[in-house]
Amino acid sequence: MTLERLPSGVVEAPLSWSSIIGGALVAVATSVFLGLLAAGFGLELASSGVASRGSLHAFTPQAGAIAVAIQVIAGAFGGYVAGRLRTIWTETHADESHLRDTAHGLIAWALATVLGVALAMLVVIPYADSLAPAAAAAPPPSPAEADRAAHIAAQSAFFAAIGLILAAFVSAVAARLGGQQAEHMHLRHLARG
Repeated sequence: MTLERLPSGVVEAPLSWSSIIGGALVAVATSVFLGLLAAGFGLELASSGVASRGSLHAFTPQAGAIAVAIQVIAGAFGGYVAGRLRTIWTETHADESHLRDTAHGLIAWALATVLGVALAMLVVIPYADSLAPAAAAAPPPSPAEADRAAHIAAQSAFFAAIGLILAAFVSAVAARLGGQQAEHMHLRHLARG
C-alpha cells in the first residue's frame, strides 16, 4: 500500500529525529510527573541511599512495582508520540514501516533513559560533597544490616531492569500504534482531498 508517489530522486529519511526527541522528552516528563505524584501520595521511590539505615525499611516490593509501572507508562507515552509525529513514509512497505516505527520507539526510550539518568545526576551531584562526611561519620552497619542492604540493592536492581525492559518493549509497540494512526489520518486526509 503506497500513500502517494514521491517525485523521482526524493529519498525518505528512515528516522525522524524531531519525533524521537519529542517522544523522549514526553517520556522523561511523564516519568518525573508520575514520580512526583507517587511521592505526593507518600511513596518513597528514591531513598536516602542503599547503605543507609533508613533505606533498610524504605524499599518494598510495592515501591518497586510502582517504579516499574511509572517506567512503562512513561515509555508508552513517549513511544506513541515518537510514532505519531514521525514522517509519513509514502514509498515504504508495511513491514519496513513496522520496523521503523518500533525503532523510533526504542530510540526514544533509550534517549529518555539517558536523559533521565543525566537529570538524576544533576540533582544528586550538588549534594555529594555534603553527604560524604555524614556517610563517613556513621558507624558501620551490623552484619544483619549489611546483608539486608545487599538484598535491597539486588531487589532495586532487579525492579529497575524489569522496568527498563518492559518500558523498551511498550515504547516500541506504542510507537507502532502511533505510526499506524499517523498513516490512517494521512489516508483519511487524502481520501477527502
